Amino acid sequence: MSQTNSVQRNLKTRHVTMIALGGCIGTGLFMTSGSTISKAGPGGGLVAYIAMGLMVYFLMTSLGELATNLPVSGSFATYNARYVDPALGFAMGWNYWFNWAITVAVDISTAALLIQYWLPKSPGWIWSLLVLIVIFLINALTVSTFGETEYWLSIIKVTTVIIFLIIGFAMIFGIMNGPAVGLKNFTYKKAPFVGGIPAIINVFLIAGFSFQGTELIGVTAGESEDPKKAVPKAINDVFWRILLFYILSIFVIAALIPYTSPNLLSAANGNIAVSPFTLVFKRAGLAFAASFMNAVVLTSVLSSANSGAYASTRMLYSLAQDKYAPQIFAKTTKNGIPFYALLATILVSLLTFTTSIFGQKIYMWLVAASGLTGFIAWVGIALSHYRFRRAFIKQGHQLSELKYHAKLFPLGPIIALILCIIVIGGQNIEAFVKWDWQQIGITYISVPLVLILYFGYKWKHHTKIIPLDEIDVSSKI
Repeated sequence: MSQTNSVQRNLKTRHVTMIALGGCIGTGLFMTSGSTISKAGPGGGLVAYIAMGLMVYFLMTSLGELATNLPVSGSFATYNARYVDPALGFAMGWNYWFNWAITVAVDISTAALLIQYWLPKSPGWIWSLLVLIVIFLINALTVSTFGETEYWLSIIKVTTVIIFLIIGFAMIFGIMNGPAVGLKNFTYKKAPFVGGIPAIINVFLIAGFSFQGTELIGVTAGESEDPKKAVPKAINDVFWRILLFYILSIFVIAALIPYTSPNLLSAANGNIAVSPFTLVFKRAGLAFAASFMNAVVLTSVLSSANSGAYASTRMLYSLAQDKYAPQIFAKTTKNGIPFYALLATILVSLLTFTTSIFGQKIYMWLVAASGLTGFIAWVGIALSHYRFRRAFIKQGHQLSELKYHAKLFPLGPIIALILCIIVIGGQNIEAFVKWDWQQIGITYISVPLVLILYFGYKWKHHTKIIPLDEIDVSSKI
């Protein structure tokens, strides 16, 4: 295997756009979106998704400004190191790698359960290993193989949502299967807002998790053919489509299924037969709805595992390039694949999956440790962008020099930062009320892990928060 030390810019603009779009249309929308309606009512669910959508929009435009100025595979971890503190880049990078490597293990376990829906007597571990091998092969070939796979998996998800919306609105207005349902479920019993503001804050978490993965746009910038064109296009095109898909999907679910339906919570627990999408398709007379949605959710899980393997591999590669990880992980094949970084990621995923079979408690803690990583990464994006822009102006540069401008600076990153901290802090208020240390540990373990990495690196290397006039705001890697 001939080796180099650089990745290849072979991701086309359509790949980047669909990776960004498909990145956050997944099980969050297909399975758990109904629980936001169940817990906060139809109005509360919509408010939660709109608020999280706006937060993600500000974050993505921040990331867009950073990624078009400096398109690297390390994305926000590199920006954290360059614009805030090298110790923060070290902590964020390792935390993100760890998170996605574990998420791949969760995804292959979920994939096995979905396959067992059709083949209930087959052993799940065989399917999990088979999926892991497929994911490894896709990521080991070329980056365009990964991009093309994600492109088609994303098209399946997007097409499903479009069909769902067409059928849903047809049922709301009485165009198919019986009289018009209308909007009576929006005023049913305590609707539209159930449980008031506390309930809405509570479901921010579910809505926030649905948007996890959008930061992949920043990682793909390092291998995009034309990042200065592809990244802004992906962010501008994708965000409004995602918000449209999510808001309209939640609207359709809320209109057709009353918030009191126990099915909305059952779906969040993984019962595909009562996914809000399955229920709507069944009501429209599609007898094969459950089997169809099982297949769609399976493609979502495969897409998540595929993206997870890619993101964590590129993050480990970038950490090695920045001298934060062993140099072997910076080596790439002749096709530009960081093969050793991919092997390490797949190995961690395999070990995590093994603990799910032989050590449930360890597995639970590992999964919990990765739970808040996406939100923590978002905090890093908001911080990096705020400091980058301030340093850029302080050093005498003009905004016209930047290829892409984030919206509403400095308000955008500040709003995103505050909402991220609220979501992280509000994960499990009940555990603090009851002073349940085990639950507090399980929920918040990723926060002290990042702090340990940050202060450990800081103590060893005596790093400091970089003064604004010393920050390197150039576009040189």
